[in-house]
Amino acid sequence: MDYIQARDYLNKLSAKGSVLGLERMRALLELLGNPQDTLKFIHISGTNGKGSVLAYLSTILTGAGYKTGRYISPTLFSYRERIQIDEKEIERESLAIHVTAIAEAIEKMQAKGEVTPTLFEVETAMAFLYFKEKQCDIVVLETGLGGAQDATNVISTTILEIITSISMDHTAILGDTLEKIAAQKAGIIKPDTIVVSAVQQPAAERVITETCRKKNCICHMVDRSCISEIRYGYERQSFSYRSWNNVVISLAGSYQIQNAALALEAVEALKKAGFSLSDRQIYEGLLNTRWKGRFTVIQKNPIVVLDGAHNPAAAEELRRSLELYFKGKKLYYIFGMFQDKDYQKVIELTAPLAEHITTVETRDNPRAIPAKELAEIVATVNPSVESADTIQQAVSKTMALAEDEDAVIIFGSLSFLGEAEKSVMDHRKSLCRNMPRGAVSYGEN
Repeated sequence: MDYIQARDYLNKLSAKGSVLGLERMRALLELLGNPQDTLKFIHISGTNGKGSVLAYLSTILTGAGYKTGRYISPTLFSYRERIQIDEKEIERESLAIHVTAIAEAIEKMQAKGEVTPTLFEVETAMAFLYFKEKQCDIVVLETGLGGAQDATNVISTTILEIITSISMDHTAILGDTLEKIAAQKAGIIKPDTIVVSAVQQPAAERVITETCRKKNCICHMVDRSCISEIRYGYERQSFSYRSWNNVVISLAGSYQIQNAALALEAVEALKKAGFSLSDRQIYEGLLNTRWKGRFTVIQKNPIVVLDGAHNPAAAEELRRSLELYFKGKKLYYIFGMFQDKDYQKVIELTAPLAEHITTVETRDNPRAIPAKELAEIVATVNPSVESADTIQQAVSKTMALAEDEDAVIIFGSLSFLGEAEKSVMDHRKSLCRNMPRGAVSYGEN
């Protein structure tokens, strides 16, 4: 296959949806020679913060000279960004080669009457093949859904497991109580390893500590009382944690302080496991970390923020960040959600703050709530709402409403944020083209 044929093959697999379980994944990897067994992993599960913590750690490790693989899902701007080494996307040629090998293995599975793997399982296998090909020193891997039955959980060579903040999400799949969800997330924990956890609600903390006890694991929890000297800001933030003084990060969002503290706990664990990481490399790595789609400011005058707040816990953090950074400003939303999320709670938490809301839906995605239907739901909380036929239309309408001192918040499902950012950039370029000669554009960063 060439790259176009490989992408077409992957697109056809996407129709099968997502199915939890490890049997198909194990069968596929066996035919591929179990590439995951040659790699070392940092495995991350949790409800919110997985991507940010992954970004912090992989940036630190790359800066320290380790060839570092990242596997993330979902992606915002490019299909290939889900598989990276040292922040560079998988090459088209490598993707085509590995998809060809996987397709041949799947044909053998089908010939034996075995069930065809899902798209996520194929992508995970592709990542393992690529990371083996490039001889990565370490792979930072985040789960797709849950943990215990997630396709990534076939690995057995974990150095460190990280569990980010756990909250109620995907309840129809993972369980209807926090304990059940935590048990799924803690399912990535392997015997005799080191586990690092974010601050958790008591029910989730009990599940994690009991799992660690049963599996003879060392468990380190972030201590919220040790986070001090916090200075918030949507461009830079700083804090101190334990012996780490005046840590500066470039990621915005009130929640990023705790994510960075979790990364520091993970760094301490990695140093004990033999990784050579200097204080300077750690400070610089945290400062240099970028992670689009997590309270990311992409424009000023008016301020435009992208944020993937797609569940109640993330919506609470978004609301807290808006009240922290933009108190007194008029807020304009561009908002889209999936049907399998608790969109009602997200709306209740965020909609009251908005001056006006424009709803959108992700193109060609059956999980997306239709924009008009979503607007009707939002109207029960905030009547100043309208739907847009396209994301481009939503951006044009909203930017026309917002003054330079206001803020535009584009949030909800991660699936439309990439297109939304492009629409904002296109809108800004069109304004610049139409400005009189000699005029100054204050919309540029």
